[in-house]
Amino acid sequence: MEIRVGLVSLGCSKNQVDAERMLYKIMEKGYSLVGDAALADVAIINTCGFIESAKQEAIETILEFAQLKKEGRIKHIIITGCLAERYKNEVIKEIPEADAVIGIGSNDSITDVIEKVCSGERVLSFEDKYKLSLTGKRVQTTLSFTSYLKIAEGCSNCCSYCAIPSIRGKYRSVPMDELVSEVKELVRNGVRELILIAQDTTRYGEDLYGEPTLHVLIGELCRIEELKWIRILYLYPERITDKILDTIATQDKVVKYIDMPIQHCNGEILKRMNRPGDEAMLRRLVHKIRRKIPEIVLRTTFITGFPGENEEQFNELADFARDMEFERLGCFPYSAEEGTKAALMDGQLDDEVKQHRADIIMEQQMMIVNNKNARFIGKTIEVVCEGYDRYGECYFGRSYMDSPEIDGKVFFTSPKRRLVPGIFVKVKITEIMDYDLIGDVVDESAQ
Repeated sequence: MEIRVGLVSLGCSKNQVDAERMLYKIMEKGYSLVGDAALADVAIINTCGFIESAKQEAIETILEFAQLKKEGRIKHIIITGCLAERYKNEVIKEIPEADAVIGIGSNDSITDVIEKVCSGERVLSFEDKYKLSLTGKRVQTTLSFTSYLKIAEGCSNCCSYCAIPSIRGKYRSVPMDELVSEVKELVRNGVRELILIAQDTTRYGEDLYGEPTLHVLIGELCRIEELKWIRILYLYPERITDKILDTIATQDKVVKYIDMPIQHCNGEILKRMNRPGDEAMLRRLVHKIRRKIPEIVLRTTFITGFPGENEEQFNELADFARDMEFERLGCFPYSAEEGTKAALMDGQLDDEVKQHRADIIMEQQMMIVNNKNARFIGKTIEVVCEGYDRYGECYFGRSYMDSPEIDGKVFFTSPKRRLVPGIFVKVKITEIMDYDLIGDVVDESAQ
């Protein structure tokens, strides 16, 4: 009898890569994959457990599938990912509807888990996470021309607010030759935009080669002819070297876009976060990046309401954000996470205060983005087409300035002919709409 398997992946793109590898193993074993896990016999929920909002989303999703199982619409539920790894005892006890609860280290055994639950066995498996394969074939769940490349697993930074090291383990780089082989396979399948991810991409290689070698990896990937865009996320500011900046500046395939999670600028708060640096260092870094790469788009994230953050320190952060004029910025209220040092610190702030401060930063950022976007009116930019919006009766896509899911879009018309996803076109910008740009195709030649 055919067994249909569906998978829901929650949280970050790193989790998504894990899901894609599990899907390939499932397909290779001969199970039937379905796009909608609610229509499957076996539903796998690949959870996130990073912050409170992610945990709530994971729990709500699990409960929705528990109800589907109760109604007889699905037969089995498997829970994996960060929530299962971090709260295994609670998940096992409080969600009896789960036929399997498995940790990150058991992802390689997913087909064995499916076989066991289908035979009526409840599986609780938490294998050694350090033995998990760091590469492998994948069933791509992103658009066909865009893919993430996870260049490392785990994290060794030990920021005081973050539970990732305890969930994912210490930092482990993927060998460079394995990454190059993986990318060549992705390119053979049509990928043209590659997005490098890890908890900290700037740390890549130091555990394998004795020193950070992100710039070397990028150089190797740039040799792959069919790649058009290489985008780099999660560059930690204290480890952004001249070698990295020079590589971004000189390699044509590397889009001029840097995502660096700053989190705060006040030296005392950064020290409490167990992060180096202060406002002066960060200002110098931002000015240096803009000087070396004039067309750079800088994305960052801030945390407001960290334990002990007073009004003066928050104002320092708001002034810093205003002065630096980041093209892309996300600001989140501090979330106290069990098992972290920050959760036990004095000076915990009320949720309302934390959220209010985040709102102030984001309102300020909206004005900055509007001013920056207005400068593109009348200019022509290159855009990758992602699809067609039937309601808006226009195409949509992204420029080099926008990463999938987290940044804005470019909406545009193409009156002369139909476009297909993955084609790169020239779009003349005519309007702005919040974080998005609006325009018309002026050159439809495919690249």
